[in-house]
Amino acid sequence: MKSEDTPFEGGPMDGRVLPVLLGITGHPPKTYRIPLPAPDGGRPTVLVYRRVPRGTGRRWKYAYDPTGEHGGRRLRWPWSKSRHAQG
Repeated sequence: MKSEDTPFEGGPMDGRVLPVLLGITGHPPKTYRIPLPAPDGGRPTVLVYRRVPRGTGRRWKYAYDPTGEHGGRRLRWPWSKSRHAQG
């Protein structure tokens, strides 16, 4: 598989460049999650980064999302009912 050196902005990974695997479309994933183990062995903290355009061309970078919420689009099937359907 191909990878691309991708910069990270904000949060604990600010300024780092990591090789990120590209998908079949040649783009890195829209969301990059980095689990950090808890020092006491509890649940890990997950850092969430969102893919944003780096500038011109097909280049990308990841920006820190401190809320860590989904916020992205959900996969919508044509036969699914709309959330706004009346009835």
